[in-house]
Amino acid sequence: MELSKFFAKSELIPVVCQDERSGEVLMLGYANEEALRLTMDTGTAWFFSRSRQKLWNKGETSGNFIFVSKILSDCDDDTLIYSGTPKGPVCHTGNRTCFYTTLWEKGNER
Repeated sequence: MELSKFFAKSELIPVVCQDERSGEVLMLGYANEEALRLTMDTGTAWFFSRSRQKLWNKGETSGNFIFVSKILSDCDDDTLIYSGTPKGPVCHTGNRTCFYTTLWEKGNER
């Protein structure tokens, strides 16, 4: 598959990681073409760190890998979903998901 079409607008594209069992959103990262290719080749989630300016394999240091079984693209081919199974908590804080803080909820206005 030709991957360059996903990077026509930008060198980095957003990647949502989703638990394939529950549908829960686990994290958001960014991938370049190499990170996407590595994800497809290894079956684990790879990203490009914008702050460190380098590739990283989620779980490489913590052991909390995301085992990717399917990659979905949106209708514009500029955002991806890595659907897979996490091994352990995904967030660097130790939480299962990076999305654990409620910013707003209807009915709870102050």
